[in-house]
Amino acid sequence: MGIGRVCVVLASVLVLAGCQEVSEAADNVGAATDKASVCAEALGLADLNPLVDSDKLKARAEDKERRLRELADNVADEDVKASLLGLADSYVQVQKEHIEDAGVVARWVRHNTERLDALRKACT
Repeated sequence: MGIGRVCVVLASVLVLAGCQEVSEAADNVGAATDKASVCAEALGLADLNPLVDSDKLKARAEDKERRLRELADNVADEDVKASLLGLADSYVQVQKEHIEDAGVVARWVRHNTERLDALRKACT
């Protein structure tokens, strides 16, 4: 093999290696973007007005729970996933509880706030 061919082969190997690094970097950026968008959507979902009609409240809680579980299924970060599932579980509680009771609402708000804090930490 001549020196020209060796140079061409080496150049090709370097280009391919560079492409692999660029591809890996792009994948990492994509994962970060996915995590950021999942976190943004999840934090936007995390409201619930206990002063509305009980049936509406439970229906909204069911929608939020479903969406949080979908987000958890689509995020690779295990801490974010666990936080999303914990938050989804809190909306299951709303569906099961007698939310008309102020004590129940206060307990739910306290637990939900803790779960939101865990999600915020996982998202940073």
